[in-house]
Amino acid sequence: MKREIWLDFLRVTACFLVMTVHSTEPFYLGGDGTLVLTSADAFWVSLFEGIARCCVPLFVLASGYLQLPLRYPTGEFFRRRAIRIVVPMVIWTLVYALVWGHPVANIKGLLFNFNYAAGHLWFVYMLLGLYLIMPLLSPWLEKVSRKELGIYLGIWALTLCIPFVREYAGGMAPMIYAKDGLPAPALFPLWGEASWNPFGLFYYVSGFVGYLLLGVFVKRFVPAGRLVKALGWTLFLFGFILQCFGFLQRIVASGSFPVEGSVELAVSWECAIAFCGLPVAMTTLGLVLVFRSSFVPKALSPSEASAFFFASEGESASGTAVSGFYKFIIKPLSESGYGMYLIHMLVLGTVSAWIRGWLGVGADGLLGPVWTTPVEILGTALISFVIVGLIAVALRRIPKVGKWIMG
Repeated sequence: MKREIWLDFLRVTACFLVMTVHSTEPFYLGGDGTLVLTSADAFWVSLFEGIARCCVPLFVLASGYLQLPLRYPTGEFFRRRAIRIVVPMVIWTLVYALVWGHPVANIKGLLFNFNYAAGHLWFVYMLLGLYLIMPLLSPWLEKVSRKELGIYLGIWALTLCIPFVREYAGGMAPMIYAKDGLPAPALFPLWGEASWNPFGLFYYVSGFVGYLLLGVFVKRFVPAGRLVKALGWTLFLFGFILQCFGFLQRIVASGSFPVEGSVELAVSWECAIAFCGLPVAMTTLGLVLVFRSSFVPKALSPSEASAFFFASEGESASGTAVSGFYKFIIKPLSESGYGMYLIHMLVLGTVSAWIRGWLGVGADGLLGPVWTTPVEILGTALISFVIVGLIAVALRRIPKVGKWIMG
């Protein structure tokens, strides 16, 4: 199978964006759960979240692009996914359980859910759920027409507005607290939902499964080129604006600075940057179109462009300007991307605390009330990315056991 090098660049970018999101969170999650110290912090948090929130959907869309329709029998597909995804997840879940919090209680809790101290591991459970239905989607996707797939994606696009419909219809919904103390807003029932039935009209065509189908649609029906690249930038820009100003408006509307409250206040703000919301989907698709169209040089003939666009397994990208960088940096990081996601919080939390302790926060920041926060966010993301990348690549190269640890 030919290797699509643009996906390697996309995955590495998505890894960095994940670390950007988690480097941003300390600037609005703090105190009793929610804390934004200054208006400048509110602006920077909104800007970085608007840019980076597409990180998780990018991984899902890439999975749909690469995996669907399935190339293996169902049993072989599950075996490969278990080795690649489940085994490293179990290993690092146990590491987090032993390192953070109370180990005995954490390990008992793992029978029911991920360790909330390592909240980023929710992604793996979601991904495994998608893998369970991929064999059901695959036969249809082998035969589906552009029109049919477009209709389903259109319905899915409507479901991306549901978070905003709930927000409008539900208003200040009551909060429900689980045994672990984490709050969740009571969902305003929509279109068939009720206390005895959470699976409403659009439930089965909503959520992350749409990104899988979108990946297939891009692969089969969307060409790469300058016009598509321009469309990608347009989608990304509009999605970014909707996220950035939507998030910022919610912070400003919550009161004077410093804005403080319990964690459910921040949860309500995150409606503007919901992973399965229309603005995030726009930035996700936009980046995919940009990356995919950026690796076909204008001067090449169609056959040369095809050779450039694809690289066989083990080969670097065509062109001397990119081959070394791709072969020795991008490709190893891309292959270690899942492991980077699993382990990055072990590093990022320490780096973030160190930088914030050194430069200070808010109006008292060493670089002033405006520039301290963006430097801390980008500094945390960059330093963490480099350290985590080196660790993940090194661990993955350990003979025999490396891929079991890192995926």
